[in-house]
Amino acid sequence: MTWTASATRRISTAAAIVTLAILPLSGCLYAQIPAAAPSTAPSSGTETDAPTPPTGGSTLTFEEGLELSDDTYIEWGDGFIADEQWETISPDDGNGGWTYGTEDGTCTVRFWQGHMTDVPVVEGDDSASSDAILGVLLETPTADITPVATTGEFSYMTGGTGGVEMRQVSAVEGSRSWLMAARAFTQTGVGLYTIVDCMANDAEKIMDDVNEANAIVVTP
Repeated sequence: MTWTASATRRISTAAAIVTLAILPLSGCLYAQIPAAAPSTAPSSGTETDAPTPPTGGSTLTFEEGLELSDDTYIEWGDGFIADEQWETISPDDGNGGWTYGTEDGTCTVRFWQGHMTDVPVVEGDDSASSDAILGVLLETPTADITPVATTGEFSYMTGGTGGVEMRQVSAVEGSRSWLMAARAFTQTGVGLYTIVDCMANDAEKIMDDVNEANAIVVTP
């Protein structure tokens, strides 16, 4: 993905960023976001039950991410693949993306993993580079994403554990809500994100379900 003219415009306030985020996402969220963004992926998600942490640690903070070796393999562990409450909306597209939907059809969750060749990576800073992934998705400069994004956690190695710091933005548009969360690993050049899109104001609750069942799997 390349930066567009709209992506280079400065946004004067945090509220303006939220407005910019909501307007393009009205209607069908995934029609507005390229399936392959930001780039191609190393592999699709894999189902993981109880993997063994490679380093003995229980967290992967932004700072700890800088301690990974260059060839560390990082991917989503797919915890929805055998969950009857979730159905496959789009299988692995070959570009690192796939989408699940809730059984009642009210929410979708898109996962992506891949190399950050199209992301303006900030060397030595996983936090800022994570904001850059969100910026690419929202066609907004990283500097405007950072003030409104918050730090949360993906699960590390096993669902429900937390421990992997990430950056996220969210918005509510009437009864509809969405949440984007991303983590960059600048040491390895890999990034991951998930996008929750709900017809009701359930995005944060669904994000909790995502983290309960899915985890970031790290293999040295």
